[in-house]
Amino acid sequence: MIPTILCYSGVTVPAIPSPPSVSGSSYLRLIDTQCTTMRELKQIHANLIKTGLISDTIAASRVLAFCCATSEINYAYLVFTRINHKNPFVWNTMIRGFSKSSFPEKAISIFVDMLLSSPSVKPERLTYPSVFKAYASLWKARDGRELHGRVIKEGLKDDAFIRNTMLHMYVTCGCFDEAWRVFEGMMEFDVVAWNSMIMGLSRFGLVEEARKLFDEMPQRSEVSWNTMISGFVRNGRFKDALEMFREMQERGVKPDGFTMVSLLNACGCIGASEQGRWIHEYIVKNGFGLNGVVITALIDMYCKCGCIVEGLKVFENAPKKQLSCWNSMILGLANNGYMDRSMDLFLELERSGLEPDSVSFIGVLTACAHSGKVHEAIEFFKLMREKYFFEPSIKHYTCMVNVLGGAGLLEEAEAMIKSMPVEEDAIIWTSLLSACRKKGNVEMAERAAKCLKKLDPDETCSYVLMSNAYASYGLFEEAVEQRVFMKERQMEKEIGCSSIEVDFEVHEFVSCGKRNPKSSKIYSLLGVLNWDASSLKSEVGYYSVC
Repeated sequence: MIPTILCYSGVTVPAIPSPPSVSGSSYLRLIDTQCTTMRELKQIHANLIKTGLISDTIAASRVLAFCCATSEINYAYLVFTRINHKNPFVWNTMIRGFSKSSFPEKAISIFVDMLLSSPSVKPERLTYPSVFKAYASLWKARDGRELHGRVIKEGLKDDAFIRNTMLHMYVTCGCFDEAWRVFEGMMEFDVVAWNSMIMGLSRFGLVEEARKLFDEMPQRSEVSWNTMISGFVRNGRFKDALEMFREMQERGVKPDGFTMVSLLNACGCIGASEQGRWIHEYIVKNGFGLNGVVITALIDMYCKCGCIVEGLKVFENAPKKQLSCWNSMILGLANNGYMDRSMDLFLELERSGLEPDSVSFIGVLTACAHSGKVHEAIEFFKLMREKYFFEPSIKHYTCMVNVLGGAGLLEEAEAMIKSMPVEEDAIIWTSLLSACRKKGNVEMAERAAKCLKKLDPDETCSYVLMSNAYASYGLFEEAVEQRVFMKERQMEKEIGCSSIEVDFEVHEFVSCGKRNPKSSKIYSLLGVLNWDASSLKSEVGYYSVC
């Protein structure tokens, strides 16, 4: 007998099931071959419920797996709770789904339920990796050690999949003693494990150790090169990142989009616009997909290098503008002196059909701070809360303090810090202290400096700004006391610098620096030009960073 057929939004759903085998039924074939959206899945799910087939674990597990694959974790959990006879596949699917979600703690909770559910259902080799990932997301490697012990007891410690997720958990949480023990216990070379160690070391600032490990690798994948390049960028070693890319090319290793994004970030951070343009041309010439991530990186690079026209060109020619592209352009315009254009672009974003996020508001509030537009900033701040229901973060409050402080509304700025519902940080007090110095309000500056020192006693900024505030108010004795206090505590102000790019090489000028071999010639030239270097506040040094 041929079953009756019903059609819903492009999905053909049989109204009568095909016994006797559920696993071969038309419903399950639909999920595997035709179902592409949650709307279609729910239609099939409804028919499974009506026909009673949903009581079969295989049918329910297919619905569950589709929900988890499409990140519909809440619906997946509802399906999971209604499965009476849960097999290992059902447990593993739900644990894996939550481990990838915003609620990794639920993956651990379900794993515990699995252990207590039935003696006949036990964790297997596919169960543990998801639980280790959940512990990594929660930064709970200490709890993960107990699971590590269970893995050893069950004789699974040499399973590559389990071992690599354990290693990932330890390096993500900065537990390098445990990570090294797992890593050194490997019986054979595993490029995934080596990449994980390099990534973890770089993430925690141990970039030299990461480079040493990279150099020792018997063989490297593209991921290995990308991990090392991004590690250099993360740690401010932009020259090394660009040099590694050159080495990568010399060895015939083909870069990918991740490589390009890291290199663009490096160029933006050191103002290497010529190299950034070359990388842009390389991306186009070699057919890299101009996805949202690459376009955003290009816009960000051009804006940081001050090439705002080229940044706008990339933005306007983007085939599809993701929200990150809008955000990068709004902030780039604000930071390059195009405040009105930045605010106009924010309004254009609202009309585009995309909704601004918290980063969008940081960009437009930055534009208001640079332009001194207090009223507009207040309106944008209200808009964020009342229309888009974002609770302002410390970054948004810092922007508002910059707006108010720049306009001389110091009392309002201080009141905002004291009344805000989020925890204050050193940056927001630094912003107020800087405004107080500019406006000559020594009394408030002292209060701000006190709060700043309490939050970060080793930060030199409070002492330098306070010294400058005293000096600008004519209180030179107090100004000297701040400098003496810094000297007694052996606190050094971060060296100021500026840079210039000439012929694909970035040259950086730093205060009191003589690291470049040509520094003596530079000072000699200053002498020839009758520059009185002693009249400068500090000698100008020079060295190449790229």
